[in-house]
Amino acid sequence: MQDYIAEFIGTLILVALGTGVNANSSLKKTFTQESSNWLLISVGWALAVYVAVVIAAPYSGAHINPAVTFALAIAGKFSWNKVLLYVFAQILGAISGALITYIFFWNQFKLCKDKSLKLSCFATGPAIKDNLNNFFSEFFATFILVFSVLYLANASIASELDSSLKLGLGSLGALPVALIVMSIGISLGGTTGYAINPARDLGPRIIHSVLVNADSNWSYAWIPVFAPLGASALAALLSIIIGS
Repeated sequence: MQDYIAEFIGTLILVALGTGVNANSSLKKTFTQESSNWLLISVGWALAVYVAVVIAAPYSGAHINPAVTFALAIAGKFSWNKVLLYVFAQILGAISGALITYIFFWNQFKLCKDKSLKLSCFATGPAIKDNLNNFFSEFFATFILVFSVLYLANASIASELDSSLKLGLGSLGALPVALIVMSIGISLGGTTGYAINPARDLGPRIIHSVLVNADSNWSYAWIPVFAPLGASALAALLSIIIGS
């Protein structure tokens, strides 16, 4: 059970710190709001990944992302028998992390009258609505993340399923993967908010829908779920070709 508990806690920390920097930077009556910018948010999410990987890596490999779990399974580096429970733990962790953010910024959310601003603290959305381009944005950004994990794992880590080494984002080390996420955010994140993680978007969107406002832009929600999963499949197939 420690694998699943680690994925739950790691994803909880990731989302709590990540949506926390969103809220801290966007809502009024915080000391950060007056000086917030995209760089702060990108660094905040990168550091959220860093902390989550540090916590989860020794026990589960620190997937903390269904796209990473899916890619590792396709590439033969992770047992398919564990995929559903890993993803369930990740989504439950994301829901719990978003709930913590909602409680933490309770007073600020009460003061905020801008519905779209409150939604942006939890879930991603397009700066310009264009489903095809938005899908491509999430697809390519996730591909960079997942291919980096798989390519470096191929280069330096034995891939046997019975290996005692846990594979995942932790395969890169906490700092390198945080820098990859920060690079994605700074360079590519402005068009859709760079979910690059189905659990990171779906869990907080559920909390927003239940506790904040039922209008959670569910018509867009399929993109940050299926684009990362599609990108992870492509990254896994390319890693197999390169490694063969």
